[in-house]
Amino acid sequence: MSGRFSEEAMTRAMREIAGGLEVPTEDARLLRLTNNAVFALPESGLVIRIARTHRLRDRVTKVVQLARSFAELDAPTIRLAPGVAQPVVVGDLVASVWVYVPPTGPTPTMNDLGSALRRFHALGPPSFPLATWDPIGDARRRLADADGLSADDHDYLAAWCDRLELQVADLNQRGEQSLVHGDAHVGNLLRDASRGILLCDFDATCLGPWQVDLAAVAVGEVRFGKTGAHRALAEAYGYDVTSDRDWPLLREARELKMIAAATPLLASSTRVSAEFARRLRSIRYDNPTKVWKPFADLT
Repeated sequence: MSGRFSEEAMTRAMREIAGGLEVPTEDARLLRLTNNAVFALPESGLVIRIARTHRLRDRVTKVVQLARSFAELDAPTIRLAPGVAQPVVVGDLVASVWVYVPPTGPTPTMNDLGSALRRFHALGPPSFPLATWDPIGDARRRLADADGLSADDHDYLAAWCDRLELQVADLNQRGEQSLVHGDAHVGNLLRDASRGILLCDFDATCLGPWQVDLAAVAVGEVRFGKTGAHRALAEAYGYDVTSDRDWPLLREARELKMIAAATPLLASSTRVSAEFARRLRSIRYDNPTKVWKPFADLT
């Protein structure tokens, strides 16, 4: 399918960015095509990450600021490519450029994630203003950038946002605030050549209740049928988020994110559009154990 954020459009943007950096693209390969189009250029030691939405352009600026702050702290995170003015703008798209980390075994585990999150939560807030956890605002910006969303589905998602908004505000006010990664799962861990674990993908990083970072795996276990992952993370981190008084809200907020994130991409992929419809039906008709397919496996 064609669309503003199709693979073809992202590939053209990647090549234009690489041309500006004067690096070849013959070895370029697409690593991910979900909320971002992520391309590896191993020969040049770079990764180009292009945001697949116009409404969340400010996120790329935030991610660049965070990456610089983490580098100053020598935090266990990936690094921006040196010598590149960032963010990179190409047409009406915004991108960031990173140091390529070659795949190194063994594959990161839930134990690695638990340890990485404990270190991450202990970093404290950065020196620049960072937004508070706002899954509702993020979902609304996705809806504003929707491409191929029906009016009925738009209205349902907008009403869902309205219903959760005050609950999220209340949790932010009374909950313990810390640095929150915002999309914590093993897919956002890399192992470097020294066998150390690095966190990546700071699009959703914010200040908020640290329990948010444990909810992603717990919800993923239910929705993607990955048994054992939640227990392993709970043991590694030392806390079972499903026992938290706010677990029902944390789960709903995560599921809203997992559905609304696809709305700018519906016109770009029939498979993503079909999975989006399946997910939304399971919410609308109260099927809390309906197993979903990861969008990343469909693109």
